[in-house]
Amino acid sequence: MKKPSSEIRAKIAQLQEQLRAAETREAERIGRIALKAGLGEIEVDEAELQAAFEDLAKRFRGGKAGTNGRERAGAGGSGTASTTPGSAAGGTAEA
Repeated sequence: MKKPSSEIRAKIAQLQEQLRAAETREAERIGRIALKAGLGEIEVDEAELQAAFEDLAKRFRGGKAGTNGRERAGAGGSGTASTTPGSAAGGTAEA
């Protein structure tokens, strides 16, 4: 038997809330680590910081990181299109 659309909508809403909670936990964790490392005390452009985080993520995923964040941040796109508010990268820059 097929589920009614109201049940599907309710499940989607539940999953969206779980996603928001998971993103918040991840952002808080990364934010705490960034603050311990001293990132909260330095002036840095958000696009440059995001590029540095993307390079760091590539490093830990086994990919090759770029040369530095400035070159990528100034290249016209910083890769922010796929970043949603509350995600780890966004949450860290605001922490």
